Amino acid sequence: MSLKSQEKTGTNERKITFDIDRKTFDEAVNAAYKKQASKINIPGFRKGKAPRMLIEKMYGKEVFYDDAINDILPAAYEEAIKEIDEVIVSKPAIEVDSIDENGVTISASFYVKPDINVTKYVGLEAEKPVIPVTDEDIEAELKRVQERNSRMIEVSDRPVQANDIATIDYKGFADGVPFEGGEGTDYPLAIGSNTFIPGFEDQIIGHELGDEFDVHVTFPADYHSEELAGKEAVFKCKVKEIKYKELPEINDEFAVDVSDFDTLEEYKADIKRELEEHNEEHAKSHLDENLLNKLIENVEGEIPEVMFDTEAENMVRDYDSRLRMNGLDLETYFKYTGQTLEDMKKQMRPGAEKQVKSRLALEKVAKLEKFEATEEEIEEEYKRLAENYSVDVDKMKQYIDPKDIAEDIKVKKAVDFIRDKAVVKEVEHTHNHEGHDHDDHDED
Repeated sequence: MSLKSQEKTGTNERKITFDIDRKTFDEAVNAAYKKQASKINIPGFRKGKAPRMLIEKMYGKEVFYDDAINDILPAAYEEAIKEIDEVIVSKPAIEVDSIDENGVTISASFYVKPDINVTKYVGLEAEKPVIPVTDEDIEAELKRVQERNSRMIEVSDRPVQANDIATIDYKGFADGVPFEGGEGTDYPLAIGSNTFIPGFEDQIIGHELGDEFDVHVTFPADYHSEELAGKEAVFKCKVKEIKYKELPEINDEFAVDVSDFDTLEEYKADIKRELEEHNEEHAKSHLDENLLNKLIENVEGEIPEVMFDTEAENMVRDYDSRLRMNGLDLETYFKYTGQTLEDMKKQMRPGAEKQVKSRLALEKVAKLEKFEATEEEIEEEYKRLAENYSVDVDKMKQYIDPKDIAEDIKVKKAVDFIRDKAVVKEVEHTHNHEGHDHDDHDED
Protein backbone atom coordinates (compact mmCIF):
# COMPACT_ATOMS: atom_id res chain seq x y z
CA MET A 1 0.00 0.00 0.00
CA SER A 2 1.23 3.52 -0.75
CA LEU A 3 -0.27 6.99 -0.35
CA LYS A 4 -0.18 8.73 -3.73
CA SER A 5 -1.64 12.12 -2.90
CA GLN A 6 -3.60 14.19 -0.43
CA GLU A 7 -5.51 17.37 -1.19
CA LYS A 8 -7.67 19.96 0.55
CA THR A 9 -11.12 19.91 -1.07
CA GLY A 10 -12.83 22.29 1.39
CA THR A 11 -12.15 24.13 4.67
CA ASN A 12 -12.28 20.90 6.67
CA GLU A 13 -12.55 18.40 3.79
CA ARG A 14 -9.68 16.27 2.61
CA LYS A 15 -9.22 13.70 -0.16
CA ILE A 16 -6.46 11.10 -0.32
CA THR A 17 -5.54 8.66 -3.07
CA PHE A 18 -3.69 5.44 -2.32
CA ASP A 19 -2.68 2.23 -4.12
CA ILE A 20 -3.03 -1.43 -3.28
CA ASP A 21 -0.39 -3.49 -5.14
CA ARG A 22 -1.43 -6.15 -7.67
CA LYS A 23 -0.05 -9.08 -5.65
CA THR A 24 -2.12 -8.16 -2.55
CA PHE A 25 -5.20 -7.63 -4.71
CA ASP A 26 -4.76 -10.97 -6.57
CA GLU A 27 -4.45 -12.81 -3.25
CA ALA A 28 -7.66 -11.13 -2.04
CA VAL A 29 -9.49 -12.06 -5.29
CA ASN A 30 -8.39 -15.69 -4.87
CA ALA A 31 -9.58 -15.70 -1.26
CA ALA A 32 -12.93 -14.23 -2.40
CA TYR A 33 -13.24 -16.99 -5.05
CA LYS A 34 -12.66 -19.71 -2.41
CA LYS A 35 -15.25 -18.14 -0.15
CA GLN A 36 -17.89 -17.64 -2.86
CA ALA A 37 -17.34 -20.74 -5.07
CA SER A 38 -19.57 -22.99 -2.93
CA LYS A 39 -22.53 -20.66 -3.58
CA ILE A 40 -22.12 -20.52 -7.38
CA ASN A 41 -23.88 -22.99 -9.67
CA ILE A 42 -22.14 -23.87 -12.96
CA PRO A 43 -23.82 -26.55 -15.14
CA GLY A 44 -21.74 -29.73 -15.27
CA PHE A 45 -19.89 -29.04 -12.01
CA ARG A 46 -20.71 -29.94 -8.45
CA LYS A 47 -21.37 -26.92 -6.21
CA GLY A 48 -18.04 -25.35 -5.22
CA LYS A 49 -16.01 -27.35 -7.77
CA ALA A 50 -16.19 -25.00 -10.79
CA PRO A 51 -12.78 -23.55 -11.75
CA ARG A 52 -12.25 -19.84 -11.13
CA MET A 53 -11.48 -19.15 -14.83
CA LEU A 54 -14.82 -20.66 -15.87
CA ILE A 55 -16.78 -18.63 -13.27
CA GLU A 56 -15.01 -15.44 -14.43
CA LYS A 57 -15.74 -16.30 -18.06
CA MET A 58 -19.47 -16.70 -17.29
CA TYR A 59 -19.91 -13.77 -14.89
CA GLY A 60 -17.06 -11.47 -15.88
CA LYS A 61 -13.57 -11.27 -14.38
CA GLU A 62 -14.80 -8.56 -11.94
CA VAL A 63 -17.14 -11.04 -10.23
CA PHE A 64 -14.89 -11.30 -7.11
CA TYR A 65 -13.53 -7.72 -7.15
CA ASP A 66 -16.03 -6.17 -4.70
CA ASP A 67 -15.50 -8.86 -2.09
CA ALA A 68 -11.73 -8.67 -2.52
CA ILE A 69 -11.65 -4.88 -2.12
CA ASN A 70 -14.00 -4.96 0.89
CA ASP A 71 -11.64 -7.46 2.49
CA ILE A 72 -8.38 -5.54 2.04
CA LEU A 73 -9.69 -1.95 2.15
CA PRO A 74 -9.90 -1.39 5.97
CA ALA A 75 -6.22 -2.25 6.56
CA ALA A 76 -5.10 -0.31 3.46
CA TYR A 77 -7.09 2.78 4.52
CA GLU A 78 -5.72 2.62 8.09
CA GLU A 79 -2.19 2.43 6.67
CA ALA A 80 -2.82 5.39 4.31
CA ILE A 81 -4.17 7.74 7.01
CA LYS A 82 -1.11 7.18 9.21
CA GLU A 83 0.51 9.85 7.06
CA ILE A 84 -2.30 12.36 7.71
CA ASP A 85 -1.33 14.81 10.45
CA GLU A 86 -4.89 15.98 11.11
CA VAL A 87 -7.65 14.38 13.20
CA ILE A 88 -10.26 12.67 11.01
CA VAL A 89 -13.82 13.19 12.31
CA SER A 90 -15.95 11.28 9.79
CA LYS A 91 -16.23 7.94 8.07
CA PRO A 92 -14.56 8.02 4.65
CA ALA A 93 -16.46 8.15 1.34
CA ILE A 94 -14.60 5.57 -0.76
CA GLU A 95 -14.25 5.41 -4.54
CA VAL A 96 -12.34 2.81 -6.58
CA ASP A 97 -10.59 4.90 -9.25
CA SER A 98 -8.96 2.12 -11.27
CA ILE A 99 -7.99 -1.54 -11.33
CA ASP A 100 -5.16 -2.47 -13.74
CA GLU A 101 -2.01 -4.59 -14.01
CA ASN A 102 -0.32 -2.44 -11.30
CA GLY A 103 -3.11 -2.94 -8.73
CA VAL A 104 -5.97 -0.84 -7.38
CA THR A 105 -6.12 2.94 -6.96
CA ILE A 106 -8.61 4.18 -4.36
CA SER A 107 -9.79 7.65 -3.28
CA ALA A 108 -11.11 8.41 0.22
CA SER A 109 -12.82 11.69 1.16
CA PHE A 110 -13.39 12.70 4.79
CA TYR A 111 -13.74 15.61 7.21
CA VAL A 112 -11.03 16.68 9.67
CA LYS A 113 -11.26 18.44 13.01
CA PRO A 114 -11.52 22.20 12.38
CA ASP A 115 -9.02 24.73 13.70
CA ILE A 116 -11.51 27.18 15.22
CA ASN A 117 -10.76 30.60 16.68
CA VAL A 118 -11.84 31.82 20.15
CA THR A 119 -12.07 35.62 20.07
CA LYS A 120 -12.31 36.04 23.86
CA TYR A 121 -11.82 33.74 26.83
CA VAL A 122 -10.21 35.95 29.50
CA GLY A 123 -12.53 38.22 31.49
CA LEU A 124 -15.79 36.49 30.52
CA GLU A 125 -18.69 37.76 32.61
CA ALA A 126 -20.98 35.24 34.28
CA GLU A 127 -23.21 34.80 37.31
CA LYS A 128 -22.50 32.39 40.14
CA PRO A 129 -25.44 31.44 42.34
CA VAL A 130 -24.81 31.73 46.09
CA ILE A 131 -26.97 29.27 47.99
CA PRO A 132 -26.82 29.86 51.76
CA VAL A 133 -27.43 26.94 54.14
CA THR A 134 -30.40 27.74 56.40
CA ASP A 135 -31.64 26.19 59.64
CA GLU A 136 -34.50 24.72 57.59
CA ASP A 137 -31.98 22.92 55.35
CA ILE A 138 -30.26 21.39 58.37
CA GLU A 139 -33.63 20.36 59.89
CA ALA A 140 -34.72 18.84 56.56
CA GLU A 141 -31.50 16.79 56.42
CA LEU A 142 -31.97 15.65 60.02
CA LYS A 143 -35.52 14.56 59.16
CA ARG A 144 -34.26 12.54 56.18
CA VAL A 145 -31.74 10.74 58.40
CA GLN A 146 -34.47 10.27 61.03
CA GLU A 147 -36.71 8.67 58.36
CA ARG A 148 -33.91 6.35 57.25
CA ASN A 149 -33.44 5.23 60.84
CA SER A 150 -37.11 4.66 61.60
CA ARG A 151 -38.51 1.22 62.40
CA MET A 152 -41.90 -0.36 61.80
CA ILE A 153 -43.91 -1.33 64.91
CA GLU A 154 -46.69 -3.91 64.61
CA VAL A 155 -50.01 -3.05 66.26
CA SER A 156 -52.69 -5.46 67.53
CA ASP A 157 -54.57 -3.51 70.23
CA ARG A 158 -56.09 -0.64 68.23
CA PRO A 159 -57.79 0.09 64.88
CA VAL A 160 -56.10 1.60 61.79
CA GLN A 161 -55.17 5.27 62.17
CA ALA A 162 -53.93 7.95 59.77
CA ASN A 163 -50.24 7.43 58.76
CA ASP A 164 -50.37 3.69 59.56
CA ILE A 165 -49.33 1.00 57.08
CA ALA A 166 -52.33 -1.34 56.77
CA THR A 167 -51.69 -4.65 55.02
CA ILE A 168 -54.94 -5.57 53.26
CA ASP A 169 -56.57 -8.03 50.87
CA TYR A 170 -59.04 -6.38 48.50
CA LYS A 171 -61.26 -7.27 45.56
CA GLY A 172 -63.15 -4.68 43.53
CA PHE A 173 -66.55 -5.00 41.87
CA ALA A 174 -68.32 -2.64 39.44
CA ASP A 175 -71.98 -3.42 38.73
CA GLY A 176 -71.45 -6.58 40.80
CA VAL A 177 -68.74 -7.87 38.45
CA PRO A 178 -65.01 -8.14 39.35
CA PHE A 179 -62.82 -5.96 37.13
CA GLU A 180 -59.24 -6.34 35.88
CA GLY A 181 -56.55 -4.97 38.18
CA GLY A 182 -59.03 -4.63 41.06
CA GLU A 183 -57.62 -7.38 43.26
CA GLY A 184 -54.68 -7.49 45.66
CA THR A 185 -53.35 -9.77 48.41
CA ASP A 186 -51.14 -8.67 51.32
CA TYR A 187 -50.97 -5.13 49.92
CA PRO A 188 -49.14 -2.68 52.27
CA LEU A 189 -51.23 0.49 52.00
CA ALA A 190 -49.79 3.68 53.52
CA ILE A 191 -52.81 5.52 54.92
CA GLY A 192 -52.63 9.13 53.77
CA SER A 193 -50.43 8.43 50.75
CA ASN A 194 -53.42 8.89 48.38
CA THR A 195 -52.18 6.04 46.19
CA PHE A 196 -55.66 4.53 45.87
CA ILE A 197 -58.91 5.99 44.52
CA PRO A 198 -60.04 9.11 46.49
CA GLY A 199 -62.00 8.07 49.59
CA PHE A 200 -60.61 4.50 49.72
CA GLU A 201 -57.95 5.04 52.40
CA ASP A 202 -60.31 7.05 54.66
CA GLN A 203 -62.65 4.05 54.87
CA ILE A 204 -59.82 1.77 56.10
CA ILE A 205 -59.33 4.03 59.15
CA GLY A 206 -61.13 2.73 62.24
CA HIS A 207 -61.09 -0.95 61.27
CA GLU A 208 -59.49 -3.55 63.54
CA LEU A 209 -57.13 -6.41 62.72
CA GLY A 210 -59.09 -9.21 60.99
CA ASP A 211 -62.06 -6.97 60.05
CA GLU A 212 -63.79 -7.77 56.76
CA PHE A 213 -65.82 -4.91 55.25
CA ASP A 214 -66.87 -3.09 52.08
CA VAL A 215 -65.33 0.15 50.80
CA HIS A 216 -67.56 2.22 48.52
CA VAL A 217 -65.88 4.57 46.04
CA THR A 218 -66.51 6.34 42.75
CA PHE A 219 -63.79 6.25 40.10
CA PRO A 220 -62.70 9.73 38.91
CA ALA A 221 -64.25 10.88 35.61
CA ASP A 222 -60.74 11.11 34.09
CA TYR A 223 -59.67 7.62 35.28
CA HIS A 224 -57.23 5.94 32.85
CA SER A 225 -59.57 2.99 32.25
CA GLU A 226 -62.57 4.17 30.19
CA GLU A 227 -64.71 1.22 31.37
CA LEU A 228 -64.35 2.37 35.01
CA ALA A 229 -64.18 6.18 34.61
CA GLY A 230 -66.94 7.82 36.68
CA LYS A 231 -68.34 4.44 37.88
CA GLU A 232 -69.25 3.44 41.41
CA ALA A 233 -67.38 0.44 42.80
CA VAL A 234 -67.33 -1.74 45.92
CA PHE A 235 -64.11 -3.22 47.29
CA LYS A 236 -64.38 -6.18 49.65
CA CYS A 237 -61.49 -5.68 52.07
CA LYS A 238 -59.80 -7.44 54.99
CA VAL A 239 -57.25 -5.92 57.38
CA LYS A 240 -54.42 -8.43 57.91
CA GLU A 241 -51.74 -6.34 59.60
CA ILE A 242 -51.38 -2.87 61.12
CA LYS A 243 -48.02 -1.15 61.53
CA TYR A 244 -46.80 2.34 62.19
CA LYS A 245 -43.47 4.01 61.66
CA GLU A 246 -41.60 4.83 64.87
CA LEU A 247 -39.14 7.70 64.40
CA PRO A 248 -36.16 8.05 66.73
CA GLU A 249 -36.05 11.23 68.80
CA ILE A 250 -33.57 13.76 67.44
CA ASN A 251 -31.17 14.32 70.36
CA ASP A 252 -27.56 13.61 71.40
CA GLU A 253 -28.25 9.87 71.51
CA PHE A 254 -29.54 10.03 67.92
CA ALA A 255 -26.36 11.86 66.84
CA VAL A 256 -24.20 9.12 68.44
CA ASP A 257 -26.23 6.39 66.64
CA VAL A 258 -26.13 7.89 63.15
CA SER A 259 -22.80 9.74 63.04
CA ASP A 260 -19.28 9.94 64.44
CA PHE A 261 -20.24 12.79 66.76
CA ASP A 262 -21.09 12.82 70.49
CA THR A 263 -23.62 15.66 70.48
CA LEU A 264 -26.46 16.84 68.27
CA GLU A 265 -24.85 20.29 67.97
CA GLU A 266 -21.60 18.78 66.60
CA TYR A 267 -23.60 16.65 64.17
CA LYS A 268 -25.59 19.71 63.01
CA ALA A 269 -22.35 21.63 62.46
CA ASP A 270 -21.05 18.77 60.30
CA ILE A 271 -24.31 18.66 58.32
CA LYS A 272 -23.99 22.40 57.74
CA ARG A 273 -20.38 22.00 56.54
CA GLU A 274 -21.35 19.21 54.11
CA LEU A 275 -24.36 21.14 52.79
CA GLU A 276 -22.15 24.21 52.24
CA GLU A 277 -19.66 22.06 50.29
CA HIS A 278 -22.52 20.55 48.28
CA ASN A 279 -23.95 24.02 47.54
CA GLU A 280 -20.51 25.34 46.55
CA GLU A 281 -20.02 22.45 44.08
CA HIS A 282 -23.53 23.09 42.73
CA ALA A 283 -22.77 26.82 42.35
CA LYS A 284 -19.41 26.10 40.69
CA SER A 285 -21.12 23.78 38.16
CA HIS A 286 -23.63 26.53 37.35
CA LEU A 287 -20.87 29.09 36.96
CA ASP A 288 -18.92 26.77 34.64
CA GLU A 289 -22.06 26.17 32.60
CA ASN A 290 -22.67 29.93 32.29
CA LEU A 291 -19.03 30.52 31.31
CA LEU A 292 -19.14 27.77 28.67
CA ASN A 293 -22.24 29.39 27.15
CA LYS A 294 -20.33 32.68 26.97
CA LEU A 295 -17.24 30.95 25.55
CA ILE A 296 -19.29 29.31 22.77
CA GLU A 297 -20.54 32.77 21.70
CA ASN A 298 -16.89 33.67 20.97
CA VAL A 299 -16.19 30.68 18.72
CA GLU A 300 -15.42 31.50 15.08
CA GLY A 301 -14.90 28.96 12.34
CA GLU A 302 -16.58 26.35 10.20
CA ILE A 303 -17.45 23.14 12.07
CA PRO A 304 -18.37 20.06 9.98
CA GLU A 305 -22.01 19.05 10.45
CA VAL A 306 -20.88 15.44 10.75
CA MET A 307 -19.33 16.26 14.16
CA PHE A 308 -22.73 17.34 15.50
CA ASP A 309 -24.39 14.26 14.00
CA THR A 310 -21.80 11.93 15.54
CA GLU A 311 -22.17 13.56 18.97
CA ALA A 312 -25.99 13.29 18.80
CA GLU A 313 -25.59 9.58 17.95
CA ASN A 314 -23.23 9.15 20.93
CA MET A 315 -25.81 10.80 23.18
CA VAL A 316 -28.52 8.44 21.91
CA ARG A 317 -26.19 5.47 22.60
CA ASP A 318 -25.56 6.75 26.14
CA TYR A 319 -29.31 7.08 26.69
CA ASP A 320 -29.80 3.52 25.45
CA SER A 321 -27.13 2.30 27.91
CA ARG A 322 -28.89 4.05 30.80
CA LEU A 323 -32.22 2.52 29.75
CA ARG A 324 -30.63 -0.95 29.61
CA MET A 325 -29.29 -0.51 33.14
CA ASN A 326 -32.94 -0.14 34.17
CA GLY A 327 -34.09 -3.16 32.18
CA LEU A 328 -35.40 -1.21 29.18
CA ASP A 329 -34.11 -0.47 25.69
CA LEU A 330 -34.68 2.15 22.99
CA GLU A 331 -37.13 0.03 21.04
CA THR A 332 -39.38 -0.39 24.09
CA TYR A 333 -38.97 3.29 24.99
CA PHE A 334 -40.03 4.36 21.48
CA LYS A 335 -43.04 2.04 21.66
CA TYR A 336 -44.21 3.66 24.92
CA THR A 337 -43.48 7.27 23.94
CA GLY A 338 -44.42 7.16 20.25
CA GLN A 339 -41.02 8.72 19.47
CA THR A 340 -38.69 7.60 16.68
CA LEU A 341 -34.90 7.40 16.50
CA GLU A 342 -34.89 10.48 14.26
CA ASP A 343 -37.06 12.38 16.80
CA MET A 344 -34.57 11.56 19.53
CA LYS A 345 -31.55 12.61 17.44
CA LYS A 346 -33.32 15.90 16.68
CA GLN A 347 -34.00 16.35 20.40
CA MET A 348 -30.33 15.67 21.22
CA ARG A 349 -29.02 17.96 18.47
CA PRO A 350 -28.83 21.29 20.41
CA GLY A 351 -26.97 19.57 23.26
CA ALA A 352 -24.67 17.87 20.75
CA GLU A 353 -23.82 21.21 19.08
CA LYS A 354 -23.07 22.78 22.46
CA GLN A 355 -20.91 19.81 23.48
CA VAL A 356 -18.85 19.87 20.27
CA LYS A 357 -18.38 23.67 20.26
CA SER A 358 -17.40 23.85 23.93
CA ARG A 359 -14.92 20.97 23.59
CA LEU A 360 -13.29 22.55 20.51
CA ALA A 361 -13.14 25.94 22.28
CA LEU A 362 -11.58 24.48 25.44
CA GLU A 363 -9.02 22.52 23.41
CA LYS A 364 -8.13 25.76 21.61
CA VAL A 365 -7.70 27.62 24.93
CA ALA A 366 -5.51 24.78 26.24
CA LYS A 367 -3.37 25.04 23.08
CA LEU A 368 -3.09 28.85 23.23
CA GLU A 369 -2.14 28.73 26.93
CA LYS A 370 0.26 25.82 26.26
CA PHE A 371 -1.25 23.62 28.96
CA GLU A 372 0.33 20.18 29.32
CA ALA A 373 -0.50 17.02 31.28
CA THR A 374 2.29 15.58 33.42
CA GLU A 375 2.92 11.84 33.82
CA GLU A 376 1.79 12.14 37.48
CA GLU A 377 -1.47 13.83 36.47
CA ILE A 378 -2.17 11.14 33.85
CA GLU A 379 -1.46 8.41 36.43
CA GLU A 380 -3.74 10.12 38.99
CA GLU A 381 -6.55 10.35 36.43
CA TYR A 382 -6.20 6.64 35.61
CA LYS A 383 -6.47 5.86 39.34
CA ARG A 384 -9.56 8.07 39.72
CA LEU A 385 -11.30 6.46 36.73
CA ALA A 386 -10.38 2.95 37.91
CA GLU A 387 -11.89 3.72 41.32
CA ASN A 388 -15.06 5.19 39.78
CA TYR A 389 -15.64 2.15 37.58
CA SER A 390 -14.38 -0.38 40.16
CA VAL A 391 -11.77 -1.86 37.84
CA ASP A 392 -8.04 -2.43 38.06
CA VAL A 393 -5.81 0.50 36.97
CA ASP A 394 -4.01 -1.70 34.41
CA LYS A 395 -7.39 -2.67 32.92
CA MET A 396 -8.31 1.01 32.63
CA LYS A 397 -5.03 1.64 30.80
CA GLN A 398 -6.03 -1.00 28.24
CA TYR A 399 -9.38 0.76 27.67
CA ILE A 400 -8.23 4.39 27.41
CA ASP A 401 -5.29 5.80 25.48
CA PRO A 402 -3.01 8.04 27.61
CA LYS A 403 -3.25 10.67 24.83
CA ASP A 404 -7.02 10.90 25.45
CA ILE A 405 -6.44 11.18 29.21
CA ALA A 406 -3.89 13.96 28.57
CA GLU A 407 -6.38 15.83 26.36
CA ASP A 408 -9.04 15.65 29.10
CA ILE A 409 -6.59 16.97 31.71
CA LYS A 410 -5.65 19.90 29.44
CA VAL A 411 -9.35 20.68 28.89
CA LYS A 412 -9.95 20.67 32.68
CA LYS A 413 -7.04 23.09 33.07
CA ALA A 414 -8.64 25.33 30.45
CA VAL A 415 -11.95 25.29 32.40
CA ASP A 416 -10.11 26.25 35.63
CA PHE A 417 -8.18 28.99 33.80
CA ILE A 418 -11.34 30.52 32.29
CA ARG A 419 -13.07 30.43 35.70
CA ASP A 420 -10.06 32.03 37.46
CA LYS A 421 -9.89 34.83 34.86
CA ALA A 422 -13.66 35.42 34.71
CA VAL A 423 -15.56 38.44 36.00
CA VAL A 424 -17.95 36.68 38.37
CA LYS A 425 -21.09 38.24 39.78
CA GLU A 426 -22.43 36.37 42.80
CA VAL A 427 -26.23 36.22 42.95
CA GLU A 428 -27.96 34.94 46.07
CA HIS A 429 -30.47 32.21 45.34
CA THR A 430 -33.20 30.98 47.62
CA HIS A 431 -32.24 27.59 49.03
CA ASN A 432 -34.05 24.39 48.18
CA HIS A 433 -34.69 21.30 50.24
CA GLU A 434 -33.49 18.77 47.70
CA GLY A 435 -32.31 15.45 49.10
CA HIS A 436 -28.66 15.39 50.12
CA ASP A 437 -26.87 12.19 51.01
CA HIS A 438 -25.14 12.85 54.31
CA ASP A 439 -22.91 10.07 55.61
CA ASP A 440 -24.68 8.22 58.35
CA HIS A 441 -24.71 4.78 59.85
CA ASP A 442 -28.24 3.44 59.48
CA GLU A 443 -29.47 1.22 62.27
CA ASP A 444 -31.49 -1.87 61.32
